[in-house]
Amino acid sequence: MKTFASFPLQNLPDTSFSNSTAFISVQSMGRTIFLSPDAITFMEGEGNYTFIYTNTGKKYLVSKTLKSLSGHLNQNFIRVHKSYVVNADYVVERMEDDRMLRMSCGKEVVVSRRKIKEITEILDHTNLRISA
Repeated sequence: MKTFASFPLQNLPDTSFSNSTAFISVQSMGRTIFLSPDAITFMEGEGNYTFIYTNTGKKYLVSKTLKSLSGHLNQNFIRVHKSYVVNADYVVERMEDDRMLRMSCGKEVVVSRRKIKEITEILDHTNLRISA
């Protein structure tokens, strides 16, 4: 009888380079794909399901809540709304008095009224202010 330790881990991503790197596994067309947080532009929660949008333009559906997924991500991810978590690295424009964020993939994300001031301070601090 083989134990789990005796099986080679060939297809799993190498996480030895950083302890803070957490991959999110998603099912797509019968395969398991491991998404790096660096590849995620934003996530949209709908009840017990979450849509994950990537920098390649793909959209994945995961049967986990937004709260449970955001716990595995780094500090680049900001909860801007009850239904949205964005990666600050992919915010390209703030619109409508900072009420909307345009992501690098072209999608627009709503910022909740309660969080506008907090999100503005965070994005100003990361020098993402776009001036004409």
